[in-house]
Amino acid sequence: MLIGILCGLATCALWGLSFVAPRVVAPYTAIDLTVARYGLFAVVSLILMINPRFRPVGLRRSLVLTGIALGSIGYVGYFMSISYAVRYAGTAIPPLVIGTMPGLLAIIANLKDRSIDWRTLAIPLILIGVGIGWVNVSIFATTSASDQPEILLGIVAALIGLALWVAYGMMSAAVMQSQDAPSAMHWTALQGIGAGIGALVLLPFTSLGETVSFTSSQTFHFVLWATIMGIAGSWLATLCWMIASRLLPLALAAQLIVAETVFGLFYGFLFEQRMPTVAEAGGAILQLIGVGMAIAIFTAKRVKHA
Repeated sequence: MLIGILCGLATCALWGLSFVAPRVVAPYTAIDLTVARYGLFAVVSLILMINPRFRPVGLRRSLVLTGIALGSIGYVGYFMSISYAVRYAGTAIPPLVIGTMPGLLAIIANLKDRSIDWRTLAIPLILIGVGIGWVNVSIFATTSASDQPEILLGIVAALIGLALWVAYGMMSAAVMQSQDAPSAMHWTALQGIGAGIGALVLLPFTSLGETVSFTSSQTFHFVLWATIMGIAGSWLATLCWMIASRLLPLALAAQLIVAETVFGLFYGFLFEQRMPTVAEAGGAILQLIGVGMAIAIFTAKRVKHA
């Protein structure tokens, strides 16, 4: 179990870079970074397939299509959403919105089986709502009216990313927990191919066809971050998460996702070279406590019935 937890935390640390990478590579666009990142993810996956042990052969066609779809829609769609969320809403809001995923998964599960009385979930849900609301209200109160539409756009983008992330998490975990689950390496390879297909679709929208001049320093930073996000933030992170999904119960794996919020906030404030405000710190703490309580309630319920 320790290996699973370490792999899960490593994944969150790498995924958390998504909340700062689009800002680091500016003036290159989010689409530029998306295409480079996931194109490299696909290239690494294909190169590894030269070795027969890395080839996802013998899998059901539906499983292959699911893996490719998850890589294309889940990864490319999610990263694009988060990129624009960070661009328009800033450092604090997007990680907190995405950080509600574990609690949201628990709520979805409860809507299906009604295993927990909703009054039991009242306190953690209130904490989550108050935490996110506190940060949002604080940010709106300190920005001019002309900037508020952009923040709203960023929040919408973060919510779209959350929806995609929830769908990805549920579908991928279901596959990895099934009896005929593919190996973590094969499942990573399929998603890498899917991510590459999604990157190709976005290729016409990059800066390649525009008369934009970038300095050598800007290009170096872009190539460096595209490499980091493509190899470490995509291929390695996906492999670590597949290992964690196989070794850990879904409830525990879901709790680890909260660490992505912590890493995302840390990277964002480090990039801006500032400490969080009272509202940002307080809202984040309330939200993390609420998510942790919600998952703990479901975990205790499952242990009792085990």
